[in-house]
Amino acid sequence: KPLDEYLKLAKLEHIVKVVRTKKREGLIRARQIGAQHATADIMVFLDAHSEPNYNWLPPLIEPITLNYRTVVCPFVDVIDCDTFEYRAQDEGARGSFDWEFNYKRLPLTEDDLKHPTRPFKSPVMAGGYFAISRKWFWELGGYDEGLDIWGGEQYELSFKVWQCHGSMVDAPCSRVGHIYRCKHVPFPNPGVGDFISRNYKRVAEVWMDDYKKYLYQRRQGMENADEGDLTKQKAIRERLKCKSFEWFMKEVAFDQDKFYPAVEPEDSANGELRNVEAQTCVDTQFRGGNERFGLRKCISDDPSGGGEQNMRLTFSFDVRPKGRTLCFDVSSSVRKAPVVLFSCHGMQGNQLFKYLPTSKQIYHPVSNQCMDCDAERGEIFMDKCDEGKPSQQWVWTHSNITLIEERNAKAKL
Repeated sequence: KPLDEYLKLAKLEHIVKVVRTKKREGLIRARQIGAQHATADIMVFLDAHSEPNYNWLPPLIEPITLNYRTVVCPFVDVIDCDTFEYRAQDEGARGSFDWEFNYKRLPLTEDDLKHPTRPFKSPVMAGGYFAISRKWFWELGGYDEGLDIWGGEQYELSFKVWQCHGSMVDAPCSRVGHIYRCKHVPFPNPGVGDFISRNYKRVAEVWMDDYKKYLYQRRQGMENADEGDLTKQKAIRERLKCKSFEWFMKEVAFDQDKFYPAVEPEDSANGELRNVEAQTCVDTQFRGGNERFGLRKCISDDPSGGGEQNMRLTFSFDVRPKGRTLCFDVSSSVRKAPVVLFSCHGMQGNQLFKYLPTSKQIYHPVSNQCMDCDAERGEIFMDKCDEGKPSQQWVWTHSNITLIEERNAKAKL
């Protein structure tokens, strides 16, 4: 009721229509319901926690007036969740994904950089903000109604747009501020079971052809998810005579493999991660997200002991237990900040760790600290780097020193 009362008070009832559902539908179906009630030629989708900037709308509309099969996304700026300060995020990048279906960004092409105000092609939208012709949206079948709550909708729509003879651009002159969440989700998730894997599999089975195998290899268990009935979605692809995913990878996301390769490169190091002072190993003990872990007796020293001690230092500079998508994460720069497990996001930042072969230290650039431990307590934490401190020295079972040094130098970490 307060929203209805506000619209009446602000005299916006003639241009704003509030559509209420009988139950919580989740983001994807809520957007679909909104689109079903829309009547204008062009629809603009925005997250509620956003604020459009000055003159944001014309740059979204113009490319669509030139070609109704064009989807246009604004630049998304940052609104601080504590202070509501508005600041630019950057000056643009092309949307993409890695093979765990994390949203990623690719650099602008040289030609795009020469024309900083011109809309540029982008393989994948971030998902929250875009304008689309109502005619084109429904020709594409709208959102896949089989997708539940949230997750995968931006990939489904992006692949569909490109493969079915449309295009998608980002408009630098359209800016929209987004309030990023400070802490935890303030309400329970209504999804039943692993709806994310179900959603991703629906997208993969309809649009990704043989490339879906790379997704299944990275997200273990997804291949066994129940994707539901795909008849309607496959019929849309057939009706529109859509192109292959191989075409998408070669013509649209042509440089993706350079940054997010489908076949994952060799690990920089893997196996047990042994501390020189403690002579015990990192053991994540199959713990979940936001949980700390510590040191335990190395399994190689006591084969009868259990635990999870097979770690990987990947090509993207994250450290994770083998076979899982939880990464070492440090979110504070204070002394003795804890190291926890957190969902691997591939954006480096809190999850970027540089192994220094000479000193055997594991350096965390964001906090400017090194991974340390309390040998007696078996605790792992971050502290000021000290090359001569044995508690900061770590040895991998297998490490490719040449590869580590090459990657460190190339990344300029």
